[in-house]
Amino acid sequence: MQKDIEITLLPHQVEQTEVIKQKLAEGLKLSESRIKGYEILKRSIDARSRKVIFRLQVKVFVDEEAISEVYTINYPNISEAKPVIIIGAGPAGLFAALQCIENGLKPIIIERGKDVKQRRRDLAAINKQGLVNTESNYCYGEGGAGTYSDGKLYTRSNKRGDINKVLQVFVNHGAEPDIAIDARPHIGTNKLPHIITSIKDTILNAGGEVMFDSRMTDILIEFGKVKGIEINFEEKLLADDIILATGHSARDVYELLNSKNILIEAKPFALGVRIEHPQEIIDSAQYHCDIRSEFLPPAYYSLVEQVGARGVFSFCMCPGGIIAPCSTGENEIVVNGWSPSKRNNPYANSGTVVQVTLNDVQGYDPLRMLNFQSEIEKAAFEAGGGNLVAPAQRMVDFVNNKLSLDLPKNSYLPGTKSSMLDNILPEFVSDSLRAALPLFGKKIRGYYTNEAILVGVESRTSSPVRIPRDKETYQHPQVKGLYPCAEGAGYAGGIVSAAIDGINCANAILNAS
Repeated sequence: MQKDIEITLLPHQVEQTEVIKQKLAEGLKLSESRIKGYEILKRSIDARSRKVIFRLQVKVFVDEEAISEVYTINYPNISEAKPVIIIGAGPAGLFAALQCIENGLKPIIIERGKDVKQRRRDLAAINKQGLVNTESNYCYGEGGAGTYSDGKLYTRSNKRGDINKVLQVFVNHGAEPDIAIDARPHIGTNKLPHIITSIKDTILNAGGEVMFDSRMTDILIEFGKVKGIEINFEEKLLADDIILATGHSARDVYELLNSKNILIEAKPFALGVRIEHPQEIIDSAQYHCDIRSEFLPPAYYSLVEQVGARGVFSFCMCPGGIIAPCSTGENEIVVNGWSPSKRNNPYANSGTVVQVTLNDVQGYDPLRMLNFQSEIEKAAFEAGGGNLVAPAQRMVDFVNNKLSLDLPKNSYLPGTKSSMLDNILPEFVSDSLRAALPLFGKKIRGYYTNEAILVGVESRTSSPVRIPRDKETYQHPQVKGLYPCAEGAGYAGGIVSAAIDGINCANAILNAS
């Protein structure tokens, strides 16, 4: 007999098997001897009251031996199967490839960047020298932006597809099993490269192909139907189906589509800064303590405030994290954040952004939001003075329109320069942030402080362009066989949702054949 039950535990009890069995027996009103095993289905932290607890959803095996389910997928050899070209080796592209293999199709992944091992050298040059390789950086390369954006797997995309399948695929390729049960699963930037490489190996072992240093420079179309692509302005690769999973930073792809009169649309996005606090401030506020217990992870927060007609919200919060330079082009500043698996750095950072609507940028050009985004990033670069030094300001100073005399220690390796962020951000963004930050301080004790630093700019929260597609077939309305996919097309917002969208596109190709 199997029964599901919720139990609560104190932090130090979470790893104590005997305590868990005792709690299960008490909850089910059974003797402990009848409990032959249990499986934790979900685990979350509840810090709403002064006493922080863990909530566990547990499947209990009563009077029968526990059976551990092993999640496996059969990947057949598809080396001679019909090819599908996949543009981009990020989460969407990789999971689209895996699903193609399941469906008996041969994926050929085209990735402009380098593999994980070679990519590390380019990231070192970004962090230490402020040098951006426009084809290999935090956004381009094996695993896409997901590889070095810390592996947050939290998503609300329950209705889009099978979240558990995505999590189990990560586990099968080296992720900790805990990601399948934690309410906010997280892999860690230090562990993701190995996992991404393992997924690539699965694709190659099944007969798929992965081509690095290969940028799509043209889409070949005849009579409204894709025929293939051009790579690096010279090589032609032919196929009847193309999944366009380029991520939200491949601006040349949007420009290519626009130049070929393939329909794209301007899309709202969000713009702001990355805010960093000492982690101990967030721990103290969220866990109601002076010093965080060794049995609790670094604390997380999520904030949102409506300022007039605009939403201001935290985004991609990284406990124990690092602010990273994520520029993909020269003379621009873009910041993001990531955390290692242990989240053991002394700072907590989060994107804090303001909604930018289509009405904020006048005109009819489908690239107008992208161009607006680019202008802000270039202004941030100029304010920093070069070498990816980022403009920054203390929080209270920003709200009070005051240039910071100095800046607190922070995790952004290329360096920060005291600047008036008002001179970089649009007025409506600055005004919205200025109104929201003190209100956030009322929600989290200690949040509104001059010990916090605002680093500009957080501008790549989502794509400023949407590539339209049919809701049923997933194909572009003008071009048969072209499947706009995930974040770069405006249909996903994170690793898991992008992976699900990649799976859905692969299934749409199967259904169309």
